[in-house]
This record gives sequence, structure tokens and C-alpha cells, in this order.
Amino acid sequence: MKIVSIIGARPQFVKCAPVSRELRRMAQEVLVHTGQHYDDGMSGIFFRELEIPEPDYNLGVGSGDHGRQTGEMLMKIEELVLKEHPDMVLVYGDTNSTLAGALAAVKLHVPVAHVEAGLRSFNRRMPEEINRVVTDHLSDLLLCPTETAVVNLRGEGVTKGVHLVGDVMYDALWDSVERAKQRSTILNRHKLEPGRYLLATVHRAENTDNLSRLEEIMAAFMSLADSGLTIVFPVHPRTRKQLAKLAFACPERLLMVDPVPYLDMVLLETMAQLIATDSGGIQKEAYWLGVPCITLRHETEWIETVKSGWNRLVGTASEHILNAVREAGPGRNNSWPWTRGEASKNIVGLVTQCLR
Repeated sequence: MKIVSIIGARPQFVKCAPVSRELRRMAQEVLVHTGQHYDDGMSGIFFRELEIPEPDYNLGVGSGDHGRQTGEMLMKIEELVLKEHPDMVLVYGDTNSTLAGALAAVKLHVPVAHVEAGLRSFNRRMPEEINRVVTDHLSDLLLCPTETAVVNLRGEGVTKGVHLVGDVMYDALWDSVERAKQRSTILNRHKLEPGRYLLATVHRAENTDNLSRLEEIMAAFMSLADSGLTIVFPVHPRTRKQLAKLAFACPERLLMVDPVPYLDMVLLETMAQLIATDSGGIQKEAYWLGVPCITLRHETEWIETVKSGWNRLVGTASEHILNAVREAGPGRNNSWPWTRGEASKNIVGLVTQCLR
């Protein structure tokens, strides 16, 4: 039994790690890195920290416009699928790598399994939403992290091959928390006190490519830093490029750092007083870690975190961000109906069962 796994971006490296470990006990895995995230800080160090095997193929596609990037991935993935003759192609999440992998496989009549199927923000202006919807409608095995995802697919008429398996990000996070506490020195390097800083991330195109939105977000961050709150802001390369177009003086307490390795990020999340983000993955991790979260969007794929009262959608208006920070409560323990490792085992069990 041969499975080709397609990954290309930081969140996919994290999701792949626990599944790959489980999968390699049962089948031959051919790991393909599209190169969507390609520098060492965004890619290589994740493989080392998460103990992911070296990719069998690195397609080296790199960044670029959606059409060119997806097209180049599609062409190269098609070539290797023809060469490897896999029994199934496994894709993760909602990136261009996800869509290209699914398209290449289905056109060659190779079954597709989609990890994180059924997520919806219902905002078709987000490229991630288009990637999710199309991939789900191409997939044979739809591996859903939540009951809401199953309901979303049912609403689109997709019921065949749909399974509720739990969230592999939960497996990956709890595999890494203790290692992060033991190995990461990021708090010491930046002289951060646990529970005394806000962790911020901004990377989605809807926020970075719209300079007025980005300016509003930065105005809120600067105001918070001026008031005495330390903000740790690992800056995505696309975000840094856009920030260069804005003229602002960075306050001392606004720490704009390069993207950090996964274990550093896990520790920053674990020890934060508050998280402000537009990342879907970090919203979930904040919930599991019991750290209050403010989401810099008007919608989310992880509506469960909002319904629980834990995650607050505030958009990008500076005033709304500031009010949400002021009103944020203390941390708490949040319940989750899955046990550690259960999602990865469920996924691999279904993949192997499907191919018998």
C-alpha cells in the first residue's frame, strides 16, 4: 500500500507529523514537499523539530501568484504521481498545495483523502475557502475534525466518504508542549515574562494585501505597546513586505521578530496572556491551551471556539481590537472530546480500510 502525502506550508508540516508517524507503521508513505514555504525558518526547521522524515520529493515551486503557483504544482505533482503509482493521495488543509495535489490525483483517477475536510468560513473572497470547497468536492475520503465540518459538507450534498476523526493539530500540539518547555529559550532571549505579553500573528491575504486593514491592526498594536503591554509579533515574510509600505515608528514594546520555529511558537502561545491572530490553527491552539484569543477577522472556520465564548471575532478596526484586549478575561481550562493521538489513528485506520 503506497500513499503520496502532499504538504507545502507550515500548518501542513504540523498536521503531517503525527499522521506520518502513524501511517508509516501501516503503509509506504511518499512524502512530497511542494516548496510553497521554502526557507529554513518557514520549512526546514519544522521538519527537524517535528521529527518529520526528509521529503522524498521537494518540488521547489516557491511563492508566486495563485494561478502560476498552483499550475506549477499541478504539473509537477502529476509527473510524480505517474511515476510512483500510489494507491491514494493524502492532502491537508486549505493551501494551493492542497488544491494542486487533489486536482493532480483526481485527473489521474487516484483516490484522494482530505485531512481537515468540511471547514468553512463562508467567505469566498478568501483563497483558502475556494481551496477547501474544491478539494472537498474532489475527495473520496473526507476526514473531518469537528461535527460542524460534517454538517457543512452535508449542506453541500456531500455525505459519501465523510468521517468525523478529530483534529490532528490537537495531537501535534500536545506532542510538542513539554518539548517546547524543555528546549525553547525564546522567552529568555526576548526577556519575556510568562503571562505578561500579547502574542500577535497576521498573515492572511485579506489583511496583509489590504493596506488600510493592515494599518488599522498596526495602529492597535502600537497603541497597546505605548500603553505598556509587550507585544510579540513574529512577522510573516508577506506581511513584512506590506509593512514596508506603511510609515510608522515601532514602539519599544512591540517586538517584531522573524518567523519562529514551531517549538518557540508553542511556548509563546502557552505562556501568553492573550493572543491576537488571523490564523485558524492558532485560534484552536489558544482554545486548547486555555489562552484567551482575539481573531482579526469577521468569520472563522473554527466556529466552536466562538460559540464556547473563548474566541472573539473583532475584525481589523483599531478601536474594536483595543476594546477586545481591554475586555479579555483570564485563562481557563477548555474541554475537548478527543484524546491525544486519537485523530491520527482514526485517519490512518480509515485510509487503510478504504484501500483494502
